[in-house]
Amino acid sequence: MIHITLPDGSVKEFESGVTAFDVAEAISPRLRKAVLAAEIDGEPHDAFAPIEHDCSLKLLTFNDEYGRWTLRHTGSHVLAQAVKKVRPEAKLAIGPAIDNGFYYDFDVDEPFTPDDLVLIEKEMAKIVEEKLPLERFELPREEAIKFMADRNEPYKVELIEDLPEDAVISFYKQGDFVDLCAGPHVENTGKVKNFKLMSIAGAYWRGSEKNKMLQRIYGTAFEKKADLDEYITRIEEAKKRDHRKIGRELGLFTIMDEGPGFPFFLPKGMVLRNTLIDYWREIHKRYGYVEISTPIILNRTLWERSGHWGHYKNNMYTTVIDDEDFAIKPMNCPGGMLVYKLEPHSYRELPLRCGELGLVHRHELSGALHGLFRVRCFTQDDAHIFMTREQMKDEIKGVATLFDEVYSLFGLKYTIELSTMPEDHIGTEEEWIENQEILKAAITEMGKEFVINEGDGAFYGPKLDFHLEDCLGRTWQCGTIQLDSQLPERFELEYMGADGLKHRPVMIHRVVFGSIERFIGVITEHFAGAFPTWLSPVQVKVMAMTDRTAEQAKAIAAELEAAGLRVECDLRNEKIGFKIREAQMQKIPYMLIIGDKEAENGTVAVRSRKGGDLGTMTLADFKAKVVEEVTTRARD
Repeated sequence: MIHITLPDGSVKEFESGVTAFDVAEAISPRLRKAVLAAEIDGEPHDAFAPIEHDCSLKLLTFNDEYGRWTLRHTGSHVLAQAVKKVRPEAKLAIGPAIDNGFYYDFDVDEPFTPDDLVLIEKEMAKIVEEKLPLERFELPREEAIKFMADRNEPYKVELIEDLPEDAVISFYKQGDFVDLCAGPHVENTGKVKNFKLMSIAGAYWRGSEKNKMLQRIYGTAFEKKADLDEYITRIEEAKKRDHRKIGRELGLFTIMDEGPGFPFFLPKGMVLRNTLIDYWREIHKRYGYVEISTPIILNRTLWERSGHWGHYKNNMYTTVIDDEDFAIKPMNCPGGMLVYKLEPHSYRELPLRCGELGLVHRHELSGALHGLFRVRCFTQDDAHIFMTREQMKDEIKGVATLFDEVYSLFGLKYTIELSTMPEDHIGTEEEWIENQEILKAAITEMGKEFVINEGDGAFYGPKLDFHLEDCLGRTWQCGTIQLDSQLPERFELEYMGADGLKHRPVMIHRVVFGSIERFIGVITEHFAGAFPTWLSPVQVKVMAMTDRTAEQAKAIAAELEAAGLRVECDLRNEKIGFKIREAQMQKIPYMLIIGDKEAENGTVAVRSRKGGDLGTMTLADFKAKVVEEVTTRARD
């Protein structure tokens, strides 16, 4: 007999060889039906695998992250099996589960088309209908290599060859389909009945542009059809909100073939951008920051000293000037170090908070570029805070409070991740642990929760990453607070302490928007281009109903502009309904219609983007209403 400890602390006795399914059945037949996988002594396993020793057991359903992962991972195998039926020549690469779905990479003679996805989905439905059991088996390394070579799967052979010599390799079989896989999986393909293939993309083998471009098919799967339908509806809504599409339609920004990854901001986009920057400067002044600007190009010696040349060079653009190596800055921090070192500092000056809107360049793979979300040059709304160790916790709290205020203004909720020491790091493990504990303590004392993102810190220090949630429930990593003891050491930064001796400051690197470009992309999709009035490139459109009221319309526009509002005048000889529809398409918050009656009475007929016809009011009342909306930065 073996003893199995459940999450509630209870211990149950079973015969050796019992499965997680058997345990679930003993608790409740309904639970048995819901179980997708198991966690045994903290490690994920198939729920159909025999258990032969005392252990702790957690039964995983679709409500558990790893339960969802298991269902979707099996979905990727169903996809691969279907592709092999539709395209027998296809070579299999990898097929993991990801957030909200799964994908599989294939090497095929001809790229997949949308018509192919229809055929593949039909084959997947047949495989699901068959309820093929998933069966795990293992082979020694050499046998595994031969097994995959005999099946003409070179990518699988390469993966196996990279494993240790003594590794035992696992496979999963479903019907006549076999795939190299560590698992776990659900019990049979029938569990993946609520699925949908979403899109096709290109992907380099193993993520390297030096390797062959493969075809990637994305899909998703849910336990319930209603959840799948809701997800697809959200995806369709997201397509309508695509910032690249809206950016073109509203004349905000674009990216051209002449500069892949290098955004062009158009006149209305510059209004939006500069309004954000004005707000950034206002709030940072209120929180005690000063602003600096550092050069875009600096020499190799600086980047070697900062550690970027050794740890980040593959992402940097370099050049040679007067026979000396230089780099276009991928980050603002080394320049900020030089500014700090220009003059001596006393503990009385600290904390010193220096903000910088710095244009940085990073080499991104062409396949990773995506609108304003992943670009090769962007403006970081950076800040570096130099402080004593005693000030660290309060400064972290101050930054988090600033973040709170900014994100609340845009109606963006967030979650926080604490990213810990990566393998490629500088500094001692003791320093990292101490700084990680300070970040934990600061954010916990503010009553905020966080999750650990193991091993994903910057190479110089741990960080808190702020993931923003938009109105569709999607998350975007924007803000970050990075705690750094290493660069002050490398640059020999000092301050004079109260004891009359020199001390080393600690510093915080932080951004609130992440980058101006990325944040514009996020809020463009969040608001679907219908920005709050204070942020809208055009706040009021004044429309003359006839030529007779054109002069009155121009006078009204001039008065509104004098009040600081952004106004356009539409004097065209077009039907007023056409003008209104066009303004609605341009997401303009307010439209003023000036007809003979309004011109005679000195009033304006008001329509709003959201509320439709608001009736007639005096220009003074309308102006006061909109000015207050802009001044308070109200959201719709």
